[in-house]
Amino acid sequence: MGTVTKRIVVFAGLLATPLATNLCQPAPGKPRPAAKPKSDARLVRLKQFLVERDCPITRYAEDFILAADQNDLDWRLLPSISFVESSGGKAFQNNNIFGWNSCKGKFKSVRAGIHYVAHKLGASDVYREKTTDQKLRIYNPRREYSKLVKSVMASISTLEIPQESAAY
Repeated sequence: MGTVTKRIVVFAGLLATPLATNLCQPAPGKPRPAAKPKSDARLVRLKQFLVERDCPITRYAEDFILAADQNDLDWRLLPSISFVESSGGKAFQNNNIFGWNSCKGKFKSVRAGIHYVAHKLGASDVYREKTTDQKLRIYNPRREYSKLVKSVMASISTLEIPQESAAY
């Protein structure tokens, strides 16, 4: 590649950079989530639960809570589904720790899968404005599935944390 061509490519890259970073900005009128405090009791409890069970998804504890808060979900739901579906990240493929789409769902990363599934459970027409029980019946209609996920949720914590203290 010639010197002039390299300079043009670098210059074009510099012009595109501000545009690309704007894609990550919140939509107008939508508040940007504040940084999560490190003293969040939910985070401490979720990490404790996952570490005690030697779950590889422990490193995603913050992502689970952030994704739940952004999508108005119970903070224990996503890790509990993952625990039931993939033993907490011990057995899965295609970065799909949730068994999403009958285990056919493929994600760029585990983190991307967490945020995708959280968004679907919180905002899609199928799940939006449903209770956790209703969401679980849709997610997997087997009668025992909802009971199993809810028992994991209870194991994580029976403590209900008020939304005011969960706000970021």
